[in-house]
Amino acid sequence: MTRTARRTRRTLQAAGAGAAALLAVSACSSSDGSSAAKSDSSAADKPSGTVTVFAAASLKESFTTLGERFEKAHPGTKVTFSFGGSDSLAASITGGAPADVFASASPKTMKIVTDAGDAAGTPADFVRNQLEIATLPGNPDKIASLADLTRSGLKVVLCDKTVPCGAAAQKALDAGKLTLEPVSYEQDVKAALTKVELKEADAAVVYKTDVHAADGKVEGVEFPESAEAVNAYPIVRLKDAGHADAADAFIALVRSAEGQKVLAEAGFLKP
Repeated sequence: MTRTARRTRRTLQAAGAGAAALLAVSACSSSDGSSAAKSDSSAADKPSGTVTVFAAASLKESFTTLGERFEKAHPGTKVTFSFGGSDSLAASITGGAPADVFASASPKTMKIVTDAGDAAGTPADFVRNQLEIATLPGNPDKIASLADLTRSGLKVVLCDKTVPCGAAAQKALDAGKLTLEPVSYEQDVKAALTKVELKEADAAVVYKTDVHAADGKVEGVEFPESAEAVNAYPIVRLKDAGHADAADAFIALVRSAEGQKVLAEAGFLKP
């Protein structure tokens, strides 16, 4: 082999080795980059941060339980709640109050938020709730029907008509062709129930779930007109949610089999 031929062969071998090394480095870099991207993607998929939930007062007990379960399932997250009358909560949201999720006790109050363009997506009904009369334990006034609440001398409390439980109570009264003048109108269902618990009222028209949550402090009386006023509860992520992934994950828990079991145990009906 001539000197020129040997030189050419060595040059080709060196070039080949360099190319192989370059390919190896490139492959390694590509693999590392892919793993890093996958790791970053996995981290991004995990809910994080604080989820602020505005929810109807009647959801207090069940949502508090679900909030604790959510935090346990997603370390690093926190769920904070603002419970109250759905109309007041809706007004706060449209007024700019920071919140991630809204769970209303009626489609009508949810519409306040959607009409203002503050919802992200379409609200979904997740439970329904039915009215019941709350009386003092032992039912000393022998209240057996909605009509009994119209008796003279009986102190009855209703939710304000702008609140879902108040609107439902009025619908039930209309169905029974009854007129009732309460001693007070309360801003949410928990406030109405408290009046009975404190013996400041003889009875209140509230939700079955609230009688259940009172754990013996009141006694419940069912009435047929309540079937005409069953409220559907919608839930939605809000447009300006600071932690959208966590908000969606909380809504998913509420609508999951686990969430539905907690809500059913509290006395809510299926959506």
